[in-house]
Amino acid sequence: MRSAARGWTGSLPSALPWAVLAVGATTTLFMPGTEEDPAIRSTLVVTLSVFFAVLLGRLLLVARRERHRRVPLVVLAGAIGLWAVGSASVSLGQTVGAVTFPAPGEILCLASYVGLAAFLLLDARRRPTTTAAVWLEAAVICGASVCLAAFAVLTPLSGAFAAGGLTLLLAILFPLMNLLLAALVLAQALLHQRARTRRTLALMAGFVGLAVADCTFIVAIVTTQTYSASLTMDALWGGSFALVVGAACAPRGPEVAGPAPRPAGAVLVTGAALAVVLLVLDPAGAVGWVIKGFAIATLLTAGARTVLALNEARGAAEALRLSLTDELTGLPNRRALVAAGDDALRRGRPVGVMLLDVDGFKDINDSLGHSVGDDVLVTLGHRLRATLDAKVVVARLGGDEFAVLAEQREVLALFDLAQQVRTALASPLRVAGMDLILDASVGIATREDDTASATELLRRADIAMYEAKQARCGVLLFDSSQDGVAAHRLRQGEALRAGIASGQLVVWYQPQIDARTRQVVAVEALVRWAHPTDGLLSPVSFLPDARRSGLMGPLTETVMRQVIADTLRWRAAGLTFRVAMNWAPPELVGGALLPKLFEALDESGLPADCLLIEVTEDSFLADPERARAALHQLRAHGVGVSIDDYGTGFSSLAYLRDLPVEELKMDRSFVRAVATDERSRMIVQSTTQMARALGLRLVAEGVEDHGAATHLVPLGVDVLQGYHIGRPMPAQAIDPWVREWALGTAVVPHPHAPQER
Repeated sequence: MRSAARGWTGSLPSALPWAVLAVGATTTLFMPGTEEDPAIRSTLVVTLSVFFAVLLGRLLLVARRERHRRVPLVVLAGAIGLWAVGSASVSLGQTVGAVTFPAPGEILCLASYVGLAAFLLLDARRRPTTTAAVWLEAAVICGASVCLAAFAVLTPLSGAFAAGGLTLLLAILFPLMNLLLAALVLAQALLHQRARTRRTLALMAGFVGLAVADCTFIVAIVTTQTYSASLTMDALWGGSFALVVGAACAPRGPEVAGPAPRPAGAVLVTGAALAVVLLVLDPAGAVGWVIKGFAIATLLTAGARTVLALNEARGAAEALRLSLTDELTGLPNRRALVAAGDDALRRGRPVGVMLLDVDGFKDINDSLGHSVGDDVLVTLGHRLRATLDAKVVVARLGGDEFAVLAEQREVLALFDLAQQVRTALASPLRVAGMDLILDASVGIATREDDTASATELLRRADIAMYEAKQARCGVLLFDSSQDGVAAHRLRQGEALRAGIASGQLVVWYQPQIDARTRQVVAVEALVRWAHPTDGLLSPVSFLPDARRSGLMGPLTETVMRQVIADTLRWRAAGLTFRVAMNWAPPELVGGALLPKLFEALDESGLPADCLLIEVTEDSFLADPERARAALHQLRAHGVGVSIDDYGTGFSSLAYLRDLPVEELKMDRSFVRAVATDERSRMIVQSTTQMARALGLRLVAEGVEDHGAATHLVPLGVDVLQGYHIGRPMPAQAIDPWVREWALGTAVVPHPHAPQER
C-alpha cells in the first residue's frame, strides 16, 4: 500500500488517459443524432479537454520527479498543449457552424510538430562520436525512411492533389511531418541514441498513428471539400498522443556499458539504393515531387557521408601512424596529451591538467573479468568526451586513469570541470546484470612559473590525485608540500612490496578467552612488518600504503599462509583453539583469495573449522551479492565467519539472519566504556541477547581493565579479548603463554596499556 501511495503522488496512472478516451468515445457513440450535432461536438470537446489535461498533468509530474529529463518533458507538454488548443478551437467552431480547412486553429497544430521534434532531439542520449558523421548517417536513414513511408501512404492521394491545389498541398504537411518524426525516432534507435525497447516502439507507433489519422483527415477533405473531423479520427489522434506520452513517461533504464554501435554500411547503402529506385519510379503529382525531393536529399547526404568516410579513413591512418590514439577507447593517449600540453606551454597559453582514477575499478576487473572492465572503460571514456567541450583534450593514460587538458588556469573553473566529470561518471551503469554507480578521485595541476613540460604537470596532477584518493575528498589541487609526502609514500610502497617478497612480514597473535571458564578459545592474527631499518611496524603505519599500492592481496595471502603454518604447529603441540584473521572487503569479494585459502587447507590437512575469517560490516555494503556468495563458500568448506567491529557500520539484522555468520565482535568503543556508561552497558546487553537468540557467539574486544571484564561477564558476553587478558605476541610465544595462563601464572598487562592492533 505504501508503494502504491507513492506511485499516485509521483505520477498519474498510465491507464488514466485511455480510460478518459474510452468513456468519452462511448458516451458520444450512444448519443442520439449525427456527429455534426452541437451536443455531440460539445461532448467531444469536453472529453478531449479532460484527456489532454490528464496527459499534460502526467508529463509535468514526471518532469518534476526526473530532473535530468525536465527540459524535454516540458517541451513535449508545451507541444501537446499547442495541438490541444488548436484542435479545441476548431471543434468549438464546428459546434456553431461549418468550418473550412485550413481553420485558424490548424496553425497551432502545425507549430506543435516543431515542439515534438525538439523533444525527440533533447530526449535522445548523446553519443561521443564525430558530430558530422552522426548527423549525416541519421539524415540518410531518415530520408530513406520518409521516402518509403510517403510513397506507401501518400502516393494514392496524388490524384487528389492535382485537383485540390494549395489547400490540399497545405494539408499534406500534417502526415508528412509525422512521418518525419517517426523516421527520426527510427534513426535514433539505429544510432543507439535511443534504446531499442518497447518504449521506443511505442513512440514510433504514436507518430505513425498521427500520420494515419492525418491521412484519413485528408481523404475526408477530398470527399466533402470541407473540414469534417469525425469521432474515429479524434479517437485515433488521442490514442496516438497517449502512446507518445506513455513512452515519454516510461522510466529509462541505465546506460549499458560498451561502445556505441554505428549503423552498418549496408544500412546506408540500402537507404541510398531506395532513393535511386524511387527516382526511377518517378511518382507523379505534388506528392511525387515531395518524394523525389527527399530522395534527392538522401542521395546527396549519402554522397557527403561517403566523402567524409574517405577523409576519416585518411585521418585514422595518420593517427595510427603517429600512435596518438588509445586503442581501447578511441581517445587520445598519453603521447597525444603530452604533445598538446607541450604545444600550449610553448605558446604561453594557460594550461590546467586533471588526472582522474576510477575508484574501485580493480574490484570490477577482478570480480567480473577484464572484458567487462574494458566495456566500462569505453563507456566512461565516451561519457567524459560527451560531457566536456570539444576544445578540451580528453585522454586515457592506461588502466583506469584518464586525463583532461584544458587551456585554463582558474582554479575554480577547473574544480567545476572536475565536478562535471564526476557527475557524468556517477550515472548508473549496467554491468553484468548489476547497476553500478562509480566515482573518481581527481587531481588538478596548473601551469606555474617553473613548469617546463606537460609531463611535469601530469606528475603533479598524479600526486594530487593520490592525495585525493587517500583523503577521500574527491578533488584536490596540487600543492608543492605534497611532493615530499608523495615521494615518501612511493618509496614506502616499493619497500613494502620488497618486504612481502623477502619474508619481512610477521604475524603476531592476541589471545581470546571464554568469559566463564577462562580457557583460551581463540587467538586473532595481527600482521607486523619487521622493517630492516625502522624496526617492528604496526599495521596502521603501512596498511594504507598497501591499499594504495595494490598490495593488500599479496599481503593477505602471506598472512594466511603463515597462520596456517602456525596453527599446524600448535595443533601438533596439543593446542586446539581457533585462529581468526582479518580480510578486507576487496579481498573477500575479489574471487582470487578464496581458492588459494581452500587449496592451502587441502594441502596442509588442517581442519577448516580451526580458522575464522573476520570481515567488517562494510563488506556487505560494497557488494552484497558477492559478499554473500563468498561467505557461503567459506561455510561450505567449514571455515568460520565473524563480523568484526560490530555496531559501527551497517548493523542490519537482515544480513545476520540470511548470512552464515557464527560470531559477532562488539566494537571496542562500547566495551571500553561499559563500566562507566549506562548506554554502552545497555547496548552490550541488548546485543548479547540478540546474539544468543540468533545462535551467535559474542566477542568483546578492547577489554583493557578488570572493571570492564567484571561488567561484561554478567551481561552474557561469551569471549573476552584485550590487553587485560594478553597483548599481541609472536607465534613462538603463544604456546608457553597459554600454558602459563592455564596454570594462572601468566602476566596480566597494566590496565591502562594502550590497545594496538
